[in-house]
Amino acid sequence: MKTTHTQVRVFVVIVNWNGKNDTLTCLSSLLSINKEKVRLHVIVVDNGSTDDSVRGIQEKHPWVKMLTTGENLGFTGGNNAGIRYALREGADYIWLLNNDTIVDKDALSILRAFEDPGAGIAGSKIYFAPGKEYHKDRYSQSERGKVFWYAGGIIDWANMYASHRGVDAVDEGQYDRLEQTPFITGCSMMARRGVFEKIGVLDDRLYLYLEDVDICLRAKRHGFSLWYVPSSIVWHVNAGSSGGAGNPLQDYYITRNRLLVGFRWAPIRTKAALLREAVRMLSGPHPIKRKAVLDAFLGKWGKQYEPKKHKN
Repeated sequence: MKTTHTQVRVFVVIVNWNGKNDTLTCLSSLLSINKEKVRLHVIVVDNGSTDDSVRGIQEKHPWVKMLTTGENLGFTGGNNAGIRYALREGADYIWLLNNDTIVDKDALSILRAFEDPGAGIAGSKIYFAPGKEYHKDRYSQSERGKVFWYAGGIIDWANMYASHRGVDAVDEGQYDRLEQTPFITGCSMMARRGVFEKIGVLDDRLYLYLEDVDICLRAKRHGFSLWYVPSSIVWHVNAGSSGGAGNPLQDYYITRNRLLVGFRWAPIRTKAALLREAVRMLSGPHPIKRKAVLDAFLGKWGKQYEPKKHKN
């Protein structure tokens, strides 16, 4: 942080696509956040919603800056619109926050990470929202709301998979240390403005999924450290803005983007394995994955698979 006597300017960027109710809940939680020594600005980027999101959000939260893209630019394009606006307006820190999240009153303690002058990106401890766990019948009533969705990142370089440490486990204090981590999830990711000034914004070729891994690896390459901040707590209604877990939308973009990110960052041996796997998928039984691989080989990036419209 700058000094203990100066308010830092934090800009929250929330992307909305036909998710009015989730976004309204998220904004309501931000009203109660502890803003000591912080000047908080909130930007909602509406990504071409076809419901009444824009009107509904502006009516209930007129204090929010609303940007409209006119079309669905994906997670990358929507956030990039907000990031560029925040940089122009003099942001010290930019906090990317999923619209289907609820923040704890002390979530801005994420700023603790930046007491390290080398810190570039920081992330929160994230729980599943109560009753939204992958395996909800596994947990008692008292455990719900304390089940990890993210407690630090893991990158399997041999297979080029990124995963969340602690996912599905109940919080018993096992991940309560402020520490560096291999990547920060884009669900709750705060970056110093200097990161974007040095490495640029999210890669629009990715559109959706793995953009968080990519920007974290770019930041690390340029000397920035990545921090997990367990005192900053967020609850996530999992996959609420992409139609739910394990759907064709995820299959397409994760398959395609894993090839882009893998060929960009993975060791040579892993790149060779990815190429063999991709060739097998081209003759495999899954048409969505075949399309994803073919598009990757043809360099067809950005929005190439149309998500179904939904309301929540």
